[in-house]
Amino acid sequence: MPKRTFQFILLLTASWCVMTFTHELGHLVGGWIGGGTLRVAELRPWHLSYSIFEPDPRPLVTLWAGPLLGVVVPIVVALLARHRVMWFTADFCLLANGVYLALAWIAGDRHLDTPRLLANGAYPAAVAIYCLLTIGFGYVRFRRDCIRFFAHRSDEHV
Repeated sequence: MPKRTFQFILLLTASWCVMTFTHELGHLVGGWIGGGTLRVAELRPWHLSYSIFEPDPRPLVTLWAGPLLGVVVPIVVALLARHRVMWFTADFCLLANGVYLALAWIAGDRHLDTPRLLANGAYPAAVAIYCLLTIGFGYVRFRRDCIRFFAHRSDEHV
């Protein structure tokens, strides 16, 4: 396997870990802000991360905080760090959070975020707008990041 491909796989893996962690951290922050009582949380990126608040007096705060902070935190870090690798990760998180909500909506599994958002009163239009914006901007930005990654010589600093 060429060195650049290996580096790309490592970067994707790190971006996945950042995405799952910041998304679930968002749910934890949202649940805390909403006055929920955390019963269990799974943050390991090689498992499907989740958190359960019982009671959760403001489930929409808990649920929306995951995809919102899952996008905002990596973007803020990239803005502060001003490094191409950070933008790669932030753009991956932007795309992945949107794709997750869209696919969760299609799948309809009651344990996934989108069906839970809708069951707790989220406006379908708000979810659709979030998905369209994050997938649209995320795809364009992440595609550009991937092209730039492979366009640079492998001996250059990423």
